[in-house]
Amino acid sequence: MHSHLVVAVAYDRLCTFEFGCVVELFALPRPELGVDWYRFAVCAAEGGPIRAAGGVTMTAPYTLKLLDRADTIIIPGWRDADETPPEPLLRKLRAAARRGARLCSICSGVFVLAAAGVLDGKTVTTHWRYADKLRARYPSLRVESDALYVDEETIVTAAGSAAGLDMLLHLVRRDHGGAVANRVAQRLVVPPHRDGGQAQFVPRPMPPEDDGGRLARLIDWMRAHASSAHTIESLATRAAMSGRTLQRRFREATGLGPYEWLIRERVALAKDMLETRPRLSIGVVAERAGFGSEESMRRHFRRIAMTSPAAYRQRFARGSAR
Repeated sequence: MHSHLVVAVAYDRLCTFEFGCVVELFALPRPELGVDWYRFAVCAAEGGPIRAAGGVTMTAPYTLKLLDRADTIIIPGWRDADETPPEPLLRKLRAAARRGARLCSICSGVFVLAAAGVLDGKTVTTHWRYADKLRARYPSLRVESDALYVDEETIVTAAGSAAGLDMLLHLVRRDHGGAVANRVAQRLVVPPHRDGGQAQFVPRPMPPEDDGGRLARLIDWMRAHASSAHTIESLATRAAMSGRTLQRRFREATGLGPYEWLIRERVALAKDMLETRPRLSIGVVAERAGFGSEESMRRHFRRIAMTSPAAYRQRFARGSAR
């Protein structure tokens, strides 16, 4: 049995950030994890040296023929959403899709997969700036313009730039479980998990910082005490502002009301327990995450994570109980 082969496709005018994220996640050996870690390689979409963003010039050690053996293929952001990708690359992607390889894209890389015809009828995402163009050009796609990443089993697409890192950690989570993905995230010094359905950031006026940092301190405190019971009144009292002011400023700062924000934090807590503590019953997870009842957790979990707690545990739990 060979290790899972991940291949990143490089091309002229390559986005160094997105490409670098892929290299950082999959190319570094991680013997401390005790799992059959990935093999990683880079192939060139075209001949000649590759000029990357920032003035970097690089060469890739493999040609597109390597895609015939890849288990996962990752397309970083394509250089121009209006430029048709090279036909040899598109042919290789179609062949990979037919044999069941996992095809992934970051940002405008989704235009390459779409041009190959492997996304028809799929739900996908891209950077919010490209969403309308993607819909117009490929009307058979269901474009989730407000998602960080979308997992359709053998097709996984991510929004812009940093959302690609979330998608890559999600792939690790799928392949090796939540505990391993969390350790990789810790090494990267990034949050362990952001839901694919979490909204992309869309520019909005920043709230005036005239509260002496009270809202920021409140949010930090709420995150540390997400499993506790809270009311708008108790939160407003802690922040030393009225309930109406709290709700307005909270929404300006986060895009969510305080209650919905808390629910999402509790779902994140529940996910962590479902992944890493397989001996805890669903009811105990619901109680420790602050939902009050198993039914309440199931309802919110399904709404936010698009699956049930039990199904989530079955998919992502690994290892022994802590």
